[in-house]
Amino acid sequence: MNDVLTLILGGGRGARLFPLTQMRSKPAVPIGGKYRLIDIPISNCLHAGLKRMFVLTQFNSASLNRHIAQTYRLDTFSDGFVEILAAEQTPDSSNWFQGTADAVRQAARHFAGYDADNYLILAGDHLYRMDFNDVVESHIEGRADITIAAQPVTPDDATEMGIFRFDVDGQIVGFEEKPDASRLAEIGRSAPRGTVGAGTSAEKPFVASMGIYVFSRDVLLEMLTQPGIDFGKEIIPKALGKYRVNPYVFRGYWADVGTIDAFYDANIQLTQRGAAFNFFDPRRPIYTHPRFLPGTRSYDCRIDSSIVAEGCYLDGCTVRESVIGIRTHVHPGSTISRSVLLGADFYEEELESSSIPLGIGRDVVLDRAIVDKNARIGDGVRLVNERGVQEADGDGYYVRNGIIIVPKGARIQPGLVV
Repeated sequence: MNDVLTLILGGGRGARLFPLTQMRSKPAVPIGGKYRLIDIPISNCLHAGLKRMFVLTQFNSASLNRHIAQTYRLDTFSDGFVEILAAEQTPDSSNWFQGTADAVRQAARHFAGYDADNYLILAGDHLYRMDFNDVVESHIEGRADITIAAQPVTPDDATEMGIFRFDVDGQIVGFEEKPDASRLAEIGRSAPRGTVGAGTSAEKPFVASMGIYVFSRDVLLEMLTQPGIDFGKEIIPKALGKYRVNPYVFRGYWADVGTIDAFYDANIQLTQRGAAFNFFDPRRPIYTHPRFLPGTRSYDCRIDSSIVAEGCYLDGCTVRESVIGIRTHVHPGSTISRSVLLGADFYEEELESSSIPLGIGRDVVLDRAIVDKNARIGDGVRLVNERGVQEADGDGYYVRNGIIIVPKGARIQPGLVV
């Protein structure tokens, strides 16, 4: 694994995750009460012994840069590092990153000098736990030029992902980005049976890319000299037939949380018994910034099927099927159900508090809501989407896919009902 260099893509504008990406990039979005999405790929790498990582950033990157600098300080006596490669204008290029492949192409001037036989390329906004040792070993043993992590998916999911076609030996010979239903039917008819070994079934008949790649060094650097700004849409299709492109079939949990509903669902499933993914693993924990916060205090509360992070103060409230982020203060009489609270970056002294204190006020009702960090929700507020609105922009809140979102630092005036 010392011959592998990891490149983690820091994400673009993240419009589908707005307003959570209004002030930060996608990988910096908090998840699970105390983590950030970027912690997932970095932790997976550290557990695999991959300790040389570059994170390629561009849009709203200050929060992400700060989190990485404060969290991942590796051993001084090893050559390990987690380093930011920010988009930059150079004499050779005055453009910012135009896509995933273009980001790697522009960053190559910084990482190509490092000794590495293979490059592992990851997205910074996916939720999964994977042993990258297995991925790299599959790449080497299969004598592949490119290895792509893949998963069996349903027809509905296939229309939103990149779908593979295989030859009789199981090698990838075709790749189509987000095919429509009619094109899927044609792919299904042309796929050879019993050749992929990918665990496909009647329920999940297609095999989709997970956006995780292993490139042999010379192949990546040669491919980057050709036109194309995106791996999925341009670079990978051009490689088919020219290079040996193999799948690495992953049968565990994986989720792209790049949309509001996907992000909401991923958080809520963490609260369920037997969840497909959780942050607890005694052997392979997910790392994050150590904040040294005290344990949560709760008084006269009812808490059920929920995750409550450290440093919270819960007083006389009810919490059901929800994620309560760090430093959250919930005042008496409030009810929080099926909601995701991202917490706060600081504590607020009572004497210094404004007319609307930091956190959740008295007699507040939240249902199917996402409350971003440092928000202030006044007394008597009801965010329950009583009218079933799917899309709306309001005073201090947004509605996306029927989910109410309170953006970072917003103030919701007392008594508001949505």
